[in-house]
Amino acid sequence: MSTENEGNEGNAAEAAPSVPSAPPVPADTPQAHSEDAPPAVSHPGPTSPQQPPVSHAQDPAATQQQPPASPVQDQATTQLAAVSATPQYAPPAPPQSAADAGWPPPPPAVPAYAHPQAGGGGPVWGPPGAPHAPHAPEAPRKRGAGGLVAAVAVAALVAGGIGGALGYWAADSNGGSGSTTVSASANPQDLKRDPGTVAGVAAKALPSVVTIDAKGGDGEGGTGTGFVYDKEGHILTNNHVVASAADSGQLTATFSNGKKYDAEVVGRAQGYDVAVLKLKNPPQSLTPLPLGNSEQVAVGDSTIAIGAPFGLSNTVTTGIISAKNRPVASGDGNGGSNSYMSALQTDASINPGNSGGPLLSAGGAVIGINSAIQSTGSSGQSQAGSIGLGFAIPINQAKTVAEQLIKTGQPVYPVIGATVTMDDQSGGAVISDQGSGGTEAVTKDGPAAKAGLRAGDVITKFNDTVVDSGPTLIGEIWTHKPGDRVTLTYERDGKTATAEVTLGERKGDS
Repeated sequence: MSTENEGNEGNAAEAAPSVPSAPPVPADTPQAHSEDAPPAVSHPGPTSPQQPPVSHAQDPAATQQQPPASPVQDQATTQLAAVSATPQYAPPAPPQSAADAGWPPPPPAVPAYAHPQAGGGGPVWGPPGAPHAPHAPEAPRKRGAGGLVAAVAVAALVAGGIGGALGYWAADSNGGSGSTTVSASANPQDLKRDPGTVAGVAAKALPSVVTIDAKGGDGEGGTGTGFVYDKEGHILTNNHVVASAADSGQLTATFSNGKKYDAEVVGRAQGYDVAVLKLKNPPQSLTPLPLGNSEQVAVGDSTIAIGAPFGLSNTVTTGIISAKNRPVASGDGNGGSNSYMSALQTDASINPGNSGGPLLSAGGAVIGINSAIQSTGSSGQSQAGSIGLGFAIPINQAKTVAEQLIKTGQPVYPVIGATVTMDDQSGGAVISDQGSGGTEAVTKDGPAAKAGLRAGDVITKFNDTVVDSGPTLIGEIWTHKPGDRVTLTYERDGKTATAEVTLGERKGDS
């Protein structure tokens, strides 16, 4: 399988008390009456019909005589007594002449609109349904400013009740025609991102991810990604990210806070597509990303990729592990040697510029280094975009290589001592008839030779992993270390056999 490396939120108002729907009309004030209106109510006298009383049970104080007000009595006290002694639901006291009462004239004893025949409907205020029983007339009481205060208080209640009712009606009738918005909670606790969320993982990891700018001596270069490997200032990335500036050129690493540092190559491995840089004058507050265990990754696990796709630094994408042990042979885009990996496949969006960046688990641990993508473009297309097939070097393998590079500056590859074809259609890894440069395909006294393998043999299994091509075999071998003992299953002349092989080693890329 060949891929391309990618580089560059009410209740209604309370009901209003039963009150007149219009202010009382003074009794002595001339009024025009329609032909069907009832005769005007006359002033009460010894022979006049009596008006309906206020229930004594409800207002005993209403039958008591009030002494004349003292001329020097404080007017505010008189007003307060008038308001307190008359409940809001009782009709006003029997009227007097306008000359006795002064101005303004008092309201009628019973408003005309309180009787059904005068205006329809029942009483507006007073005990509903109470019988109109006659009783002895009350002695007239002298009204003064207190009557005005009471009238004003009743009017205020009427206005308040009507206003509240109208306000509720207006709000209710507009509920479906206006635009209603709901404000989100401003509680900081509601905005907290838990550590297990994508936002939580990204916030913790981003300060440890860098954007790498590589510029070669000829001015050519590109952009990639890396991440802090240790507190000494080592940065882990892909070889193809830094290859153009490895020998002569300039490398810089820019953190998410915008701080930029010069860097230099410590070592790189073309076959593994791994490189280690070291920051010059690194900051003291470096926080390495935690490394996970790529062997424990399962298909379907969530993934988070961080990088600089097309130069857009600090970009976070998500996906899942869509496959494991995917054989990938990818070029560096510069005609150099291919790299081989038994890769983690993910559908997290990976594009040119994501190379070298971390592939994180849902818990925030590094499980791989984003390295390559499958593209529908032609082989000469250098800026192909993601189609949902991205590949990452398993971190277990990358860690082993990184330690080698930090210690010795050069990679060490495990080998079987045999050259195999790169044909994807052979149904296995076929040992070639001849090695590169005319050398023998099976190295004399090498691991394969000692296990009895020879040219033409088709290797179909590496331990329990099915081998369908040469790149698959190489990718599997390179997940191990020199000295590991493995079992190869092969076919020869139509027969199947197995061989125990102890892996040898090869140092460097030459």
